[in-house]
Parts: sequence; structure tokens; C-alpha cells
Amino acid sequence: MTDFPASPEARRAAAPDRQSKPIHAIIPAGGAGTRLWPLSRRERPKFLLDLTGAGRTLLQGTVARLEPVAATTTIVTGAAHAQAVAAQLPGVPAESILAEPSPRDSMAAIGLAAAVIARRHGPDAVVGSFAADQTIADEGAFAEAVRQAAALAEEGWVVTIGIEATHPSTAFGYIHAGGPTSVPGAPEGRVVLGFTEKPDAATAAEYLATGEYRWNAGMFVMRAGVLLDHLAAQRPELAAGVEEIAAAWDTPEREPVLARVWPGLERIAIDHAIAEPVAAAGGVATVPAAMGWDDVGGFDALSALVPVGAGGSAAGVAVLDGAGQGGPAADVEAVGSSGALVATTTGRRVVLLGVPGLIVVDTPDALLVTTPERAQDVKGAVDRLKRDGRTGLL
Repeated sequence: MTDFPASPEARRAAAPDRQSKPIHAIIPAGGAGTRLWPLSRRERPKFLLDLTGAGRTLLQGTVARLEPVAATTTIVTGAAHAQAVAAQLPGVPAESILAEPSPRDSMAAIGLAAAVIARRHGPDAVVGSFAADQTIADEGAFAEAVRQAAALAEEGWVVTIGIEATHPSTAFGYIHAGGPTSVPGAPEGRVVLGFTEKPDAATAAEYLATGEYRWNAGMFVMRAGVLLDHLAAQRPELAAGVEEIAAAWDTPEREPVLARVWPGLERIAIDHAIAEPVAAAGGVATVPAAMGWDDVGGFDALSALVPVGAGGSAAGVAVLDGAGQGGPAADVEAVGSSGALVATTTGRRVVLLGVPGLIVVDTPDALLVTTPERAQDVKGAVDRLKRDGRTGLL
């Protein structure tokens, strides 16, 4: 790994209070959220939307959730979304919004942010990566899990926060937790025995029955220098590329170096680049946590997150109101349609008659009608639009 210019004194001055704000947060904000089409689009992906009616976008919620534990917050997003991200997060300094010219998957984004943070705050800075498009009900439990993860990271571990599996889902990857790490400050810490990609239903049920498995939410915490050292060992060319870009980031050479190096970086997720091989060598720990987590992965999930109306013409229906996006207010009537979800940005009248559990998504240029059981198939509809060249609808 490259030498860092900051002196030990400068690093100590820049270091966070390890107890109050123990990490430097990294938020990769990318992806189009195709399973939430037609609400989520290329130009306005799901992390920029208020999808739960909370009065804040998913990205804003992520930043607010991290505020109690984050000494700094760095956002990595696409160049096309950098301006919108900055507008939504006036409290985040401009230099902490890193714009990537094109998607290169999570490892390049997180690696670049970690390398920039290492140069600004030293390689011993603990970094934590958290997706921009998730929801968490118990933010106190989340903060406690992050603090324990930071304590493990201080001891050199690569740490992932393992989400309590509430049902045998086939939509998530799984973390196999072993024995305790016995690290002070991390009483829940467990050694990770391995990771499993999305299993079939029978395997997921077996995992749940053992009590040893947690969902993998892609939350990773480690020292910046540890991350970069592991990346150099596992993916040396990718490591060299992000280090070269980071070295130029706070200089006038940023744009030419970024334009030259970034397109050649390997596309790979942090799970495959670091977490899985390091876990095989015994270097990954997990902090299991129950915090009411959801990745808002489709309208089936959204149905459970949007509050159901208790009275009025839309009683019993979850209504995602376009007024929260700066559009017209919803106008919904529902009869015999409890458990339905209506997401509308048009303001026109939507009437449900005897269709419990139905999902209706009404936008000015596209209408989606589906059921929770078929909600994950929305991605296929988007893929067909791409195939047919209907780019105006993407």
C-alpha cells in the first residue's frame, strides 16, 4: 500500500472520538432500483426518493441514521446523480461527494472512498460502508451494532453486520456465524465461517433452523488500511487503480487520472473481492443484530413499509403520496381492497374495487399493476424495455 503523507500528529488530530463517533461512513449510492419501476428511474433512482412516506429520501435517512456514529460521511455516486445528492444533503461537504464516471460495482466505489479517507485521515481510520437504499426501524440497535463493529475493526478484523433472519428468505445472501471473537467492546462479535449466495427455499429453512445464520446486508466495517491491504492481496490491479485515483483526488490532476484509470477498473462486489476470501482465511467477524432492516427490494417489501390508512376513502390501503416527491397529492378510493398498495405521482383518481393486496403504481408515462407474489418480476419488464429501445421509460 502507498505511503500516506499525513504526519502521526495530523492523523491523531483528524481521528474521531472512538467512543462517540467511531467510524468514517461510506455510502455507495448507485443502481437504478429496477424492481421499483416506474417510480425508480435512471435519472431518479430509488435512493433519491421518499419511498416510505417518512418525509425524507432513503439516502437522507441513511445519512441521518449514521450521524450518531460517523465522524465523517462520504457519498460515492454516479456523475449523473452528484448534483441531486448534493442538493438533498446540504450538510455533507462537497469534497465528501465522490462522483464516479460509470458504474464499476461496489468494490471500486468503496475502495476509492476508503483510499481517499486514508489519505485524509490516515490508514488507521475505521471506515464503514452502508448502502443508500435500506431502511432500519430500530436505529439505536443499528448504532450499537456499528460501535461493536468498530471495536472489532480496531483489532484488525473485517466486520459485517449480520441481520436477524426472520424468515427463510431466498432473496438474501447468508452469513454463517461461528464462535465468539472475545474482543472487548464487542460482546456480540462472532467469527464468520462463510458466506452463501441466495439459497433455495429448503436450504434457507435449514439455515434458519440452526440459529447460526444471518442475512448479509452488505454492511462492512474495517480500518481503511486493512481494506486496502486486503484489496492489494486479492485484487492487486484494482487496488493499484483506486490508489492512483485517490492520490490525485485532492489535486488538479483528479479529472485526467480518473478519466484514464476508472474505466479499466475491475467490476466486482466487495463481497467477492474481500469478504469471502478473507473469511476463508479466518479474518472476518460479524455482529448479529435485530434492527428491523429492509432493503426495499421491490413493491412487495414496500407494501409492508408504507403505513396503511386507518380511515377515509383509502382505509386499509397503503398509499405512497406523490406530494412527498413535490407532485400532486394522491386521490385514492378503496372498497374491499385492504392490504393493497397505491403509489401515485399523478394526482388523478385511483379507485380500487374488491382487489385486496393489489399493487398499483401510477406515473405520468407508465402504469404498473401487479401482486406481491409477482413484484420481483418487475425487473423483467424493465429488461424488455431496454431490449426494445424504450429508453425514455427507463
